Amino acid sequence: MKSFTQAAKAATVTLIAGAAAITFATGAAHAAETATVEVLSIVEHPALDAIRDGVRDELKAAGYDAAKNLKWEYQSAQGNTGTAAQIARKFVGDNPSAIVAIATPSAQAVVAATKTVPVVYSGVTDPVAAQLVKTWAPSGTNVTGVSDKLPLDKQIALIKRVVPNAKNVGMVYNPGEANSVVVVKQLKSLLAQQGLTLKEAAAPRTVDIGPAAKSLIGKVDVIYTNTDNNVVSAYEALVKVANDAKIPLVAADTDSVKRGAVAALGIDYSDLGHQTGKVVVRILKGEKAGAIASETSNKLQLYVNPAAAQKQGVKLSDDLLKDATTVVK
Repeated sequence: MKSFTQAAKAATVTLIAGAAAITFATGAAHAAETATVEVLSIVEHPALDAIRDGVRDELKAAGYDAAKNLKWEYQSAQGNTGTAAQIARKFVGDNPSAIVAIATPSAQAVVAATKTVPVVYSGVTDPVAAQLVKTWAPSGTNVTGVSDKLPLDKQIALIKRVVPNAKNVGMVYNPGEANSVVVVKQLKSLLAQQGLTLKEAAAPRTVDIGPAAKSLIGKVDVIYTNTDNNVVSAYEALVKVANDAKIPLVAADTDSVKRGAVAALGIDYSDLGHQTGKVVVRILKGEKAGAIASETSNKLQLYVNPAAAQKQGVKLSDDLLKDATTVVK
């Protein structure tokens, strides 16, 4: 009887353990099936699109496939902050596993809409200045993300390599975008330390970019563009003015070089998307957004465009061409 009782107990334990394992596996499978990631971008342009695609590819590599176990939704606010706020509220109402907010205005809209749904920002230059997080350390809230912040001293060094005798640097930007305002302030101070002057031209809407650039003709030796979303989304308008007026364009966005800038020292936004995707995967697997510190990327790439340089009246040095990661043909 004793051996039978022990055997029965052993069988019971085995059955319970097996049932628990089945329950856990079913729960894990169910979690994977119901994972929902919603993505909001302030506007569509190559850099931000590359972030979106990088996130999606990284999720797929981690086993979250939109065709099988992932609900994926993407929306663009088409450059309108009011639309971004509406989409953010809609996404929060869906109660997804995570919301990815691409670019500062999108991130600000989503963070304002929820204190509970995990938010992962991406393509935000200064998340602290944008009031998304208080510091770069783990926030303790529902927000984390990946910044595209660039060292401005290296941007100035590139400007001087493209136009060695530059004295006046122009910048077209949207004064309503927090990151651009921060860059203007910091750039002005850093340029002054090197005997250069920053000339600003505000372009709050995409239709203002061409006129803003024209206002700099005769006042600047070079125009620098950061990752301002208004400017990048309508970069061709800026390129036309630069070509016509023979003013070299130096960018922070490498994709802008393909579109007509002379040079850029910036981040590969597809890599930034993959980096963002890894953060999202950590959240889908159970980590709290507030326990994950905000990140940056230190993988800078130098793009140059000799044809654009010729159109804009400068010749790139052999050393600059040699140092380039990519020479756009």
